[in-house]
Amino acid sequence: MGNKQSVFTEEQLDEYQDCTVFTKKDIMRLYQRFHALALQNIPCHCNNREDIKIPLQLITEMPELKENPFHQKILQVFSEDDQGFMTFNEFLNMFSALSNLASNNLKAYYAFKIYDFNSDNFICQSDLEVMLNKLTNKELSDEEIQLVCSKIMEEGDLDGDGRLSLADFEYMITRAPDFVSTFHIRI
Repeated sequence: MGNKQSVFTEEQLDEYQDCTVFTKKDIMRLYQRFHALALQNIPCHCNNREDIKIPLQLITEMPELKENPFHQKILQVFSEDDQGFMTFNEFLNMFSALSNLASNNLKAYYAFKIYDFNSDNFICQSDLEVMLNKLTNKELSDEEIQLVCSKIMEEGDLDGDGRLSLADFEYMITRAPDFVSTFHIRI
């Protein structure tokens, strides 16, 4: 046992644990999954290495994301690299924020970021239309989409500016507790 090298130093594991909702065992399991996505590009040990990046396309193929209609936006929100790559830190943050252990406030924050398709820090009519088309696989008519968008705005737009701020969104989903409980991915 004394010669077995750990993937991370104990200090690295403590830092990861402080920034996520996961145990050290969960972190190690997620690193194994991250490593398995790109065996040739990811070292088995990260004790003295810079954060390794892997292509988002490899992460998209994970079962947790593959069937999710928002997978591209999820990856965009959690990856800071505009070249199409994700680091292990970002991977871990994504799974942490979307886990069933994350706080409702954290889930609401990331749900808002994911549904903000035009990235203007508001959810507007066009964002709602994209969201509904993705959720329903474009099975709703234009009239049905407009009706649902109107109802959402009527319920959630507290200041009447025609768009949902993060505060509006948080208020709206507190009235729909099932939303937050279903907004997660399993590790």
